[in-house]
Amino acid sequence: MTNSTTIVADSDVLVADLLVGGTARTALSAIREHSWLTLVASEPLLEQSETVIETLATAELAADWRALIEDGTQLADHRPGDHPALAAAYDSSAAHVLTFDEQLLTASTARSLQRRLNCSVKPPDGFVHLFDPEALYEHAFDESYPGPDERATEW
Repeated sequence: MTNSTTIVADSDVLVADLLVGGTARTALSAIREHSWLTLVASEPLLEQSETVIETLATAELAADWRALIEDGTQLADHRPGDHPALAAAYDSSAAHVLTFDEQLLTASTARSLQRRLNCSVKPPDGFVHLFDPEALYEHAFDESYPGPDERATEW
C-alpha cells in the first residue's frame, strides 16, 4: 500500500536543492516544513548526490550536506541494478518521486511503473503546484491540519 506522506527526491533534485535552489528548493522546503512527511533515499542515491556535489562544489560542502541530509532522511533498501530513486520508492511505498530525469517523466515509464509501483513521478515544479499539505494531512491523519511545524532548512 502506498504511503501518501512518503516522498523520494532523485539525486538531481537533491543536488539542485543545495546548489541551485529554484523549484527543487521550494519542493524540498515544503517537505521539510512538515515533520509528518518523510523524505526517503537509498544509500546509492545519497552517494551519487554527494559525488556530484563534491565535483561541482567542494568535498567539505558535500560532507556537510551528507551529514544534514542523513539526519532528516529515512534510508531505504536498494537492490543492485535498480534505479536509486525508484528503489527507494519501492522499498518505502512512497507516493511521490521528484526528479528532473526526462526518462522517468515519460508516459511510457509511468505505465511500466504502475505494474510494480503505485507512485507519482513528477518534476519538483509539478509537486509544488499540486502539493496541498492541508488536504493531504487531513486525508492521512483524519484530523485538522495543524500547519507547518518545522523550520525549512535553507542550505
